[in-house]
Amino acid sequence: MTMGDFHSWWTVAMLVLFIGIVIWAWSGKRREEFDSAAHIPFEDDEPLVPADARGVPAGRNEEKRHG
Repeated sequence: MTMGDFHSWWTVAMLVLFIGIVIWAWSGKRREEFDSAAHIPFEDDEPLVPADARGVPAGRNEEKRHG
């Protein structure tokens, strides 16, 4: 087996692996799992800060004065 043969087999093996990963990722069995993972960035971990009558978040009513 020469290095050329090895590279050919390695290329074929990587192509088969790639096709297998694509089939796995697009299979219908994984849709629910992937949909829930896709919505993770949109979930809020922290509660919203209530705003005062002017629409300023609580704790930021006073402007910081420098000087």
